[in-house]
Formats: sequence, structure tokens, C-alpha cells
Amino acid sequence: MESNTFSTSVFIAAPAKTVYDYLCRLKNLDEWTLGSRMKEEVDADTWIGTASGYQRTLYYHVRRLENERFFAIEWQCGYEYRNYFKSYPVLLFPPDYVEPGNAEPGVYLHWISVIDPVQRTPMIMQGIQTVHNSEARSLKAALERKAGLTEAAQGRHRIEADTIYVNAPIEMGAEFLGDLRTMELWSHLLKPAGTITPEHGAYLDEYHQRVEATLRTNRFEEYYLVEQDYFHPEHNVMQRSPTFLMPLSHAFGDPTAPGFLLHRVTFWNNGERRRHGKLGIEDFGAENMNIKRLLEAKAGNLSTFALGQSYIPPATPGPRAAAAQ
Repeated sequence: MESNTFSTSVFIAAPAKTVYDYLCRLKNLDEWTLGSRMKEEVDADTWIGTASGYQRTLYYHVRRLENERFFAIEWQCGYEYRNYFKSYPVLLFPPDYVEPGNAEPGVYLHWISVIDPVQRTPMIMQGIQTVHNSEARSLKAALERKAGLTEAAQGRHRIEADTIYVNAPIEMGAEFLGDLRTMELWSHLLKPAGTITPEHGAYLDEYHQRVEATLRTNRFEEYYLVEQDYFHPEHNVMQRSPTFLMPLSHAFGDPTAPGFLLHRVTFWNNGERRRHGKLGIEDFGAENMNIKRLLEAKAGNLSTFALGQSYIPPATPGPRAAAAQ
């Protein structure tokens, strides 16, 4: 996995719009986070506050990410107003998006943390899994308590994600992944079995079962969103994987940081064992490595792949990195 990125997910038994409105109000961080306490309001979407992982105050900013299929926001943090080096996209998937026809009341929250390796301390990444998982549980409790619940609601699904760094222009990545005609190059489990257009195609899986694939590509502010749907008509099974391309220049607040993070989100039913389609997050992770290899070669960056799945800052720090030390 990419070492500068961490994600956590939770099912919240509350209306999606209620959860979205709650997350948009930064003062609510006081209620459920370990140490983020808003002290001074700067503008309608920005506060100065304390932080769990830093022994100094930070500027906190929230912005709304516009998308017609689900609610999303992004929290940003930094030492200076409008100069942010921490990005936290938060995605709110309706149950019917996770699994078509799923009518359970609530929403699936997926919280992505992207942290600049130049600015962070060792404690940040050593503690982020412990703290964010616990905070997600606290957030869930705060919202479900307001909805009248007295114990944690259980969702039918869980979310798992795989992230990899790709040293290639994000526009190249969006064009490549947004065209199904390239999938035979990077997916070892699906083989073309009919007409393939940029957004629709027929395939056979590793057991020669028919799969119908559909793609949708959208801009998501600085990000790209490539939604991948795989339908198995013989078994009436849909497997959905929204894929986010996140430019490092935005995620780290550093215009010199090259490439993007490829973050693939997957949904798994807790009550059943998958028998068709990709059977584990490793299948998506293997494809991610292939995508990284192909795109970096296409971009002429033949040395990056051997360095691993993560972005590594330059050995010689630039002006921004030196100022942070």
C-alpha cells in the first residue's frame, strides 16, 4: 500500500444529507475527534484549532465536492491560511450505490487521509490508524445517537481500498483508465469477448463467465473519478469500484510534487462469500501495480516502478522541504 495514504470506513445509520451537513460544520469536530478543537473562526468554512497529531495549532478548512451520485467533502489542514498540506476527502456512499437495490437506512462513509511526507512527523503515521479508526467510531456514535440509537448499527457491507502512487500526469491516467479498450492491457482476470467501446464492453472472467463492464469518468474538482461497474448477467451480480485519481500537487499542497495517487474503493457483503468477480482486495491491488507500470512507462519514468508503491520525496530537499525542517 501507498505509505502516505490511509483510509477508514464506517456505516452510519443516519440520512446521508444529515451526515453531510454535520461534516460540513467544522465546529462539530469538537464532538467526536481525539484532539481537534476549533478555537477561532476565520471564515464560514475555516477555523484555527488544536490537533491530535501536532503540538501546535492548524488552520482547518472544509470544502464541498460536487458530485451527482453521492455526497462528498474535503477537509484540509495547514499552518497558514489557504496554504494546506493535509487533504482528507470524505465520501458518503448511499446503500443503493454500494449494492443496487440495497434499501438499508443509512450511509457508508469512506475517509481518505493523504499526508505530505515532508511535513509529517513519525508519530503522525504511526498513530493514524489507531486514531482515525477510533474517531470514525466516535463519529458514527455521535450521528447515530442523534438519530435515537443506543448501540452501533451494523451495515450489510464493508469497504476496502487499495492505493498506489503513479508517476505520470493525472490527465494521462484519466484518459487511460477512462477507456475500456485499455483494460485488456492491465486486467489479467478479464478478457475481451465482444465489442469494446470506451465506456461499455463484454468480457469473460477467469472461469469464462460473461461480464459486462461500464465506465463513467467525471472531474471531481482537482480529482478524477472513474466509476467501474462489472455486471455478471448469468449470476445477477454487480461489482462496483469507484476509482479516484488524486494529484500529489493538490494532496500535498506542493506544485512540484509529480504524479497522482490511484485509490480504488471496493464494497464487500459481510454476510456472503463472493463466488464471481474479483474475490479479494488483492485482485484490485494487482491490477493497480500493472496500471502503475504501464502508465509510468508511457510517461517515460522507467525508474520509479522499482522504488515501490509509495511516493518518495527527492533526496535533496527543495525550498519548500527545507523550510519545513
